[in-house]
Amino acid sequence: MHNLTLALEGAWKVLLAGLILGAGLPALFAVGIRSLAYGADGPARRPAGTVAGYACFALVLAGVLLGITFIVASGFGKQLSFDGVLPVVTDKK
Repeated sequence: MHNLTLALEGAWKVLLAGLILGAGLPALFAVGIRSLAYGADGPARRPAGTVAGYACFALVLAGVLLGITFIVASGFGKQLSFDGVLPVVTDKK
């Protein structure tokens, strides 16, 4: 029974990472597109929609850059560490 608990715990982590990175970034991009459309809709411009759209795009860009950094760091035999506020590339332990 202990093995089943460990397997379900690992499956939950993989599912969560897949939802965040796999479907989360494209969904956030779609929300950004919709926010830009809302901000420029009709004669009355809505600056809050434009700001929200650009904020969504900034988060998507940060996610993509973090993914590229992870891939490049592992290619050079390094690892990405999240010990502080910003991620840092360090030597593997």
